[in-house]
Amino acid sequence: MLTYWMLLLVPVLGALSPLRLQPASQRIVWLLVWLGFTLVMGLRHEVGGDWFNYLPMFLDTAQRDLATAVSMGDPGYSGLSWIVVAVGGDHYVLHLLCAAVVMAGTVVFCRAQPNPWLALLASVPYMLVVVGMGYTRQSVALGFALIALVALGDGRTRKFVLWVILGALFHKSAVLLLPIAALASSRNRWLTGLLVLASTALMYYLLLEDTAEALWTNYVEADMQSQGGAIRVAMNALPALLLLAFRKRLMPEPGERALWLWLAVFALVCMPLVGLASTAVDRVALYLIPLQLYVFSRLPRLASATPTRTLLVLGIVGYYVAVQFVWLNFATHAQYWVPYRFMPL
Repeated sequence: MLTYWMLLLVPVLGALSPLRLQPASQRIVWLLVWLGFTLVMGLRHEVGGDWFNYLPMFLDTAQRDLATAVSMGDPGYSGLSWIVVAVGGDHYVLHLLCAAVVMAGTVVFCRAQPNPWLALLASVPYMLVVVGMGYTRQSVALGFALIALVALGDGRTRKFVLWVILGALFHKSAVLLLPIAALASSRNRWLTGLLVLASTALMYYLLLEDTAEALWTNYVEADMQSQGGAIRVAMNALPALLLLAFRKRLMPEPGERALWLWLAVFALVCMPLVGLASTAVDRVALYLIPLQLYVFSRLPRLASATPTRTLLVLGIVGYYVAVQFVWLNFATHAQYWVPYRFMPL
């Protein structure tokens, strides 16, 4: 478990440190964060609930030509697997590349927040440790989604659509993010809506048409239950409630207010739905995890005095320390993460 606690210690020290680094030093520090987390996540050995599911997929890809490999599943992941095999790499190289994308998205998103270290803190216990090391394809899609959300918050709708499409190549569920652009747009709403509608229709035709019925049958009609799904959905609902209650103080920037308010609404809608199909809602709720990073990095804004801000920061640290402790010690599937094994060792 020590490795996971060391990962969490990085943002804790950053959040509690009184030092204020210069921009050049900040870039170096965040580059080291990206590199260190990428190595830990990418070079894991037999860690994660899907480890033994992904390994046969990789070995199977090695026996196919590129066209066949891409048609076998999510084309981005299958195509990248084929390229890794073609250049003589193994599945550790593939995991390393996927982890690099996840961490690139995480770093880009965190650095766009007013308190990057609190954002990183909120990402570690579940988004990076569980999703990043367990749901490889969807974690890559989430990495691209984080970059997409930063672009959309800056009003760059076309770049948002592009990043989401890249994410959907690794996990089809990422297309669910596309309509958010139309909802969050405050200008050129009709043009944005047409762009999003056309992109969504194209992605559905290319990626989901052949599998939509199977996904509905497997995730909804079969009533698949995800262990801990309700808890993870509730973790998104908490920042959603905080955002709705203190939206003017947490979001003084009106340009991105609509985006995050809609994400907060979707997080709350997931609460009653999780009882109907917990696995389906749980997987969709993964794309709402950025809400935690966004809100908790802004929560100190609620305090006007330094001692109160410090208490809020300590409270956030304590909350995520508790989340990681409970998951590592009591989660049903934690046995697939503990102990952590590093491939070079």
